[in-house]
Amino acid sequence: MQNDYAVDVEVQMQNLYQSLSEKDRRRYAAVEASKLGHGGIGYIADLLGCHPDTIAQGKRDLANLPHDEAQGRIRKKGRDAQLLANTSQASSMRSRLKSKRKRLDRRSAAAKSGRTWDCE
Repeated sequence: MQNDYAVDVEVQMQNLYQSLSEKDRRRYAAVEASKLGHGGIGYIADLLGCHPDTIAQGKRDLANLPHDEAQGRIRKKGRDAQLLANTSQASSMRSRLKSKRKRLDRRSAAAKSGRTWDCE
């Protein structure tokens, strides 16, 4: 597929897309895809790094704009980062507990087999 925009314009589009809220990203991608016609959804999805379904949702959003139920509601940025950090901390804790259990199991197995660790 040929590039429909110059490279410098594509970079500007990507920068703009990254600066928008989630809802506005969908809508912007939908407008750009509509301007291109056939093949526009795939091109814009690749260019902006979004899923074609996101663009389809953006088109539905645009069709309902005068009666937007989500008017004024914007998801707060950073929530995903908090969730990932909490998940990462919990995962680290599980990993530490798992290795501690393995160490204790090895010591228990060694004690049952009669091995001693004394250096005389």
